[in-house]
Amino acid sequence: MNITMEFIIRLVIAGAMGALIGLDREYRAKEAGYRTHFLVSLGSALIMIVSQYGFADVLGKEGVGLDPSRIAAQVVSGIGFIGAGTIILNKQIVRGLTTAAGIWATAGIGLAIGSGMYVLGISATILTLIGLEVLSLVFKNVGIRNIAVEFSTHSRETLNAISKKFSTKDYYIVSYQMDEQPEEGMTRYHVSMVIKCRKRNDEATLAAQLQEYGDTTIHLIE
Repeated sequence: MNITMEFIIRLVIAGAMGALIGLDREYRAKEAGYRTHFLVSLGSALIMIVSQYGFADVLGKEGVGLDPSRIAAQVVSGIGFIGAGTIILNKQIVRGLTTAAGIWATAGIGLAIGSGMYVLGISATILTLIGLEVLSLVFKNVGIRNIAVEFSTHSRETLNAISKKFSTKDYYIVSYQMDEQPEEGMTRYHVSMVIKCRKRNDEATLAAQLQEYGDTTIHLIE
């Protein structure tokens, strides 16, 4: 097979593997989708190919010594800048860590396929998808998560009742902020808080509990 065609096949397979992982992230409406993962995997494979074969014309000359892994090695650290861009810290809630790790893994898959390790790269893609989808289903109710909640009410009694409800063994209020806003001769209390809870208590469960209080308006649960 022509060496150029071999390189093209590596790029195509690397891009396809990256796109598969990106589709999973796109389906879950994450910050980096199939295009980002496609480009990361494709670029990593290209850099690996250049690192391995791009300097063949100067190798062997007197006084010339090159380490073919040096360029490819920079992908591992350089991809961190893209991964960092997907991580968001908002109100003590960190989001995007899984997507950042997925981008890092995608770069590794691209490097593997770019070096000709097709089976290894495809196997890593399958394992990555298993980690993203299957494990999240198996351990759906295991662990603790943070949920940001914003609501408003006119009643002080409702505020006290909600605070007591979310101070049980299943919940823990990480942060709490309340603003008083005058409204038509009354005072509306706008509350923003971050709740630490078990994963089985999802947004719908929290919304249902807040809606038990008829004078409460929910603005945000995420």
